[in-house]
Amino acid sequence: MTLDQQRREHLLVVDDDPRIRQMLTRYFEDEGYVVSTASNGPEMRASLQQENFDIILLDWVLPGGEDGLDLAREIRGQSDIPIIMLTGRDDVVDRIVGIEVGADDYIAKPFHLREVHARLKSILRRRQPAAKARENEPGDVLRFEGWQLDIGKRQLLSPDKNEIELTTGEFDMLVIFARHAGRVLSRDFLMESTRGRNLEVYDRTIDAQIARLRKKIEANPTHPQLIKSIRGVGYVFTARR
Repeated sequence: MTLDQQRREHLLVVDDDPRIRQMLTRYFEDEGYVVSTASNGPEMRASLQQENFDIILLDWVLPGGEDGLDLAREIRGQSDIPIIMLTGRDDVVDRIVGIEVGADDYIAKPFHLREVHARLKSILRRRQPAAKARENEPGDVLRFEGWQLDIGKRQLLSPDKNEIELTTGEFDMLVIFARHAGRVLSRDFLMESTRGRNLEVYDRTIDAQIARLRKKIEANPTHPQLIKSIRGVGYVFTARR
């Protein structure tokens, strides 16, 4: 076993409730993870400066005038580290807002620890590069309109060879589009293909994810030419290889 295989994923739990921090710490340490905690924004920033994390479990409501959305937006402006929002607010609009600021998933309190673990594993599994970067193997690198999507490395390069940072959800969405170029994809298909779980997801969360993706790959996101909407049906990826 290599050193990389032996490495344990490192979680950062950001929640002002010490009981929840303790509960999540005990559970995930028992599952083999390394867990650090923070109770507010300043503590979170200090942890991010000192350590590299694989994923963040971030509470929506925090003390000190900063909520989880503010912090998620700040994190996403600097990094593509996965974020799972934890919140007592189970409203559709809140879910959409969370996705819009760059969260990878959203779990309402009270939650089952096994559900949190299942969603966390799903996100981490999708982010893991292939055991070997098989760059020359057909299908590992998708190209369209000068863009290069390396699935093994989970890397997107623009036509001028700049790396574009994508969240886990955005990357998975683009892979589905690129593999089904020219085919109209329904929201149900996109939800099933990118989430891979039988849990409650809403059409508008897909729309929000696509809106974020368009901002990163479209020359004019308000008039998209790569990902086009098909009214009442879904979306179609029109890029040519």
